[in-house]
Amino acid sequence: MSNPSKIVVTLSVVFFIISIITADAQGTRLLRQPAISATEIAFEYGGDIWICQKNGSDVRRITSTPATEANPHFSPDGQWLAFSSNRSGIPQVYIVSSKGGSPTRLTWYPNESNPRGWSGDGRNVLYASGRETAPTDFDRLWTVPAKGGPSMLLPAPFAFDGNYSPDGTKLAIDRVSRWDVEWRHYRGGQNTPLQVLDLKTLNEQNIPTEGSMDIHPVWMNNEIYFLSDRDFIMNIWAFNPSTSAVRQITNLKSGDIKWLDGQGKELIYEQNGYLHLLDPTTGKSQQLAITVTGDFPWAETRFQNVTSSISNASLSPTGKRILLEARGEVFTVPIENGDPRNLTRSSDAADRRPLWSPDGRQIAWFSDKGGESYSLYLSDQEGIKEPRKISMGESKLAWSPAWSPDGKYIAFTDNAVRVKLVEIATGNITNID
Repeated sequence: MSNPSKIVVTLSVVFFIISIITADAQGTRLLRQPAISATEIAFEYGGDIWICQKNGSDVRRITSTPATEANPHFSPDGQWLAFSSNRSGIPQVYIVSSKGGSPTRLTWYPNESNPRGWSGDGRNVLYASGRETAPTDFDRLWTVPAKGGPSMLLPAPFAFDGNYSPDGTKLAIDRVSRWDVEWRHYRGGQNTPLQVLDLKTLNEQNIPTEGSMDIHPVWMNNEIYFLSDRDFIMNIWAFNPSTSAVRQITNLKSGDIKWLDGQGKELIYEQNGYLHLLDPTTGKSQQLAITVTGDFPWAETRFQNVTSSISNASLSPTGKRILLEARGEVFTVPIENGDPRNLTRSSDAADRRPLWSPDGRQIAWFSDKGGESYSLYLSDQEGIKEPRKISMGESKLAWSPAWSPDGKYIAFTDNAVRVKLVEIATGNITNID
């Protein structure tokens, strides 16, 4: 007769190995701001620009600086890459060979400048900048020669983003920069419609909107593709300037699309930290498995002064130690004698909003360890025993926790602005309001 405990252990090991293989097969996560050429893909990862083949192979690092490089855009022939870098202090526009090499700086005005694309002939880089708009700073679209030279202002009174039509006579533009693009399903004054601007007549054509957040216009062939949250989730839509028809291209439910670019007959987008290729004609998409390897000094284990990152600090009931949160970890530090204690030691999780129990023997906090939703954790204040985890049920986030004076309950406000009450002994959660 087989031993049940051995079976459980064996199955656990098998599932662990499968999870590692699956994660590795999916490639590196948090690849951002993809751009596509006829043969290659560029993206931002860890503040640097990278390039790989369209199948995800041959990953190469194009920039390697302590600065932040972002916003990659291929030239029409795929030989050059425009990007932004703050290596000089303020983000400016640079170009570099797609094979690598020393970048060339194109913009020098003391105002932030970010590339938005290229002219169809590859001679100019399109960029957005608030230059020459004092005293009220707002973005306008400019072009600068790829060989270097003075910039030219385009005839759009204000514009944050833009993309040329295939014949170069028109621009699809996004007028307004949003102070919080991550405000999901925002319905306010910053949601202006995308527009088609005729560069000769200056006539404007609005892309039909529903008060939604419409961003990232990409003009490819006879349609303008863009991101819109008009069905709540940020998906890809298409607009035909000739017929004024709007159609939905993707109908994803698992998470918002964050970035969009296109070339030829293909689109590339960022969703849930991975990059996807899409054929807009058939609607078929493919998640790319791109594995990024390299020397990442920012990921090294090191001593870190967290003074500037401290939040949610509170004095223990005994007055001997201070509880605090810093860089996603929960610590207690002595007022006078003793050593600091890291109670969480979880570099793979965000541990938030710690609080003392009324008697000072326990500490509670919220953490997203092991998943996308937060759970409540309780530990002895010495951090010796394994913390106890209490599921928050349908609640995904938690704010303003408070421990009852008798130590039996913890109340908090969740992501749906509901007041919840956790019974510590049982883990049961009750809706209060």
